[in-house]
Amino acid sequence: MTDFIVLKWITKTYGWKDMEPVHALRGVDLVIKDWDFTAIMGPSGCWKSTLMNIVWLLDVPSEWKYILRGEEVKHLNTNQQSLIRRNNIGFIFQWYNLLKRICAREQVALPLSYMWISPSQAKKRSFEALEMVWLKWREKAMPNQLSGWQQQRVCIARALVTNAGLILADEPTWALDSNTWLELMELFKKLNAEQKRTILLITHDANVASFAKNIIHMKDGQFDQ
Repeated sequence: MTDFIVLKWITKTYGWKDMEPVHALRGVDLVIKDWDFTAIMGPSGCWKSTLMNIVWLLDVPSEWKYILRGEEVKHLNTNQQSLIRRNNIGFIFQWYNLLKRICAREQVALPLSYMWISPSQAKKRSFEALEMVWLKWREKAMPNQLSGWQQQRVCIARALVTNAGLILADEPTWALDSNTWLELMELFKKLNAEQKRTILLITHDANVASFAKNIIHMKDGQFDQ
């Protein structure tokens, strides 16, 4: 299998005037291959989300080397990085991030509005993405008409609709009960096995991490060897 992403020497330091710098990430190396299902596990405050934002090209490390699909992204401008992110990475937010005034199908279709896709094709693809997560029957529902698990499935469908090869998930089970988080993790396993989606998630829960093929433990901004 080929490498989907390669991160090397990733450091992130936050500094404020007249204050001691905070060393968040301390020389992290990470390789994610095509079709991997990897969990990064660690307690709150170990800088997992900071690393995830760097993978998603939303944060800039202090020192870094980042190769995505064979292309070094460090020297690309903001627009070029946005295109790479749009075409290659789907993100599942911890807090859902659904808009209040549009229905489930329109939520899923939002990323396609930036991809020069016709309305009819966007509608077709959003239906297909909802079907992948067993929620096509709720396509006209507004966010306040959906349960937490259904809202999370809308988020997953939104991450899938662009056909991005890499799915990032930030604590995706945080608000789900014991039955629905199991359903979510089974869905991730299915997406990885049947659709060959590469999945990288962060979690503090060992039970959630156990569904992944690879588990990386993180502590104090470093991977625990």
